[in-house]
Amino acid sequence: MSKKISVEQLKPGMYISDLGADWMSHSFLRNSFAVKNEETIRKIIEAGIHEVYIDPTKGQDVADAPTQEEVTEELEQQMVKAATAPAPVRKASAREELGRAKVIHSEANHIIHNIMQDVRLGKQVKAEAAEPVVENITESILRNGGALLSLCRVKNKDDYTFLHSVSVCALQVSFCHALNMDANTIRFAGVGGLLHDIGKVKVPDAILNKPGGFSDEEFTLMKGHVTEGKRILDETEGIKEISILVASQHHERHDGSGYPNGLKSDEISQMGQMAAICDVYDAITSDRCYHKGMAPHEALRKIFEWSKFHFNPTLVQLFLRTIGIYPVGTLVRLESGRLGVVIEQAEKNLLQPRIKVFYDSKRKQYIPPEEVDLSRTMGFGGADRIVGHETDDKWGVDSAKFM
Repeated sequence: MSKKISVEQLKPGMYISDLGADWMSHSFLRNSFAVKNEETIRKIIEAGIHEVYIDPTKGQDVADAPTQEEVTEELEQQMVKAATAPAPVRKASAREELGRAKVIHSEANHIIHNIMQDVRLGKQVKAEAAEPVVENITESILRNGGALLSLCRVKNKDDYTFLHSVSVCALQVSFCHALNMDANTIRFAGVGGLLHDIGKVKVPDAILNKPGGFSDEEFTLMKGHVTEGKRILDETEGIKEISILVASQHHERHDGSGYPNGLKSDEISQMGQMAAICDVYDAITSDRCYHKGMAPHEALRKIFEWSKFHFNPTLVQLFLRTIGIYPVGTLVRLESGRLGVVIEQAEKNLLQPRIKVFYDSKRKQYIPPEEVDLSRTMGFGGADRIVGHETDDKWGVDSAKFM
């Protein structure tokens, strides 16, 4: 069983099972490896990593360090406390919105693809091309945010940069709406989300698509996309400062360990702090050529854990309430042993969403699909509860078919 320690406790001869940070923030080839010398420890500290998990069965131990199970249990309890908030008011069900959301998602992917292609050809960004699609995304979020956000988790590897841009836009819009920001602010924040990775057009494809860790030189080139993005947007006619802040600060970190300027705490704008959370959440829930994406609930728990250093803890709690502790599209296991996919957040309690159950984990077989409202009591479709999240791969199912 892995244990959590501070980097000050790290010594050569230990085996790191988890670096305890999102993989966009460091250049290590793997997330788990043996610590062979002090130079490795120095690089870990320089990457802004404060805590790591070690595997005592593969290296030296720290006797009194908490186990991963103990840390996870404590984090889950903290998340449950943070999730005591009603879901946003919806104007349509997720099922009703899903068809419209698919069209909007496809159009947004097409628009950002064209914008990035124009920049590659030396043309200027046309901010006005982004605004209509951001308006459509905003309207979909206002009707039912869960529908579009559930689509955003599905990405093919070839179009990752474009689909990631659409996802960050949708998450940023949803986040801003949950914080009751005005319509113009939400629109400009959404444009920033859509264009936040525009600087990647200046990064060689061989680096962008590299299936593994970067050399120090490659990582420097990759990090340069933020500076390039700000330069491109500064030269874009009609772009707003809010949009530029989203693009220029989405890799800054609360403790000052981010880039490109090493800003910390309130030196980072609220939009920049929000964008950092949205960017990392979408990245770590996405499949890439070099890692498998996390389940949404697990990703939220990781961000919650990392907020001790890397993110604004208050904003992380608000983000959790925005998308739900079990976001729409999450595969969950119920106390009854049934598996189901979250199809709607409950209006009063984020821990009691509506579920479409379709599989019996005890008998390992499909069952007739049935909608279960966990907020209801015995005899009214409820009397069950979520005991954990699951993955499609583990059970050999395709939960998206039951959305």
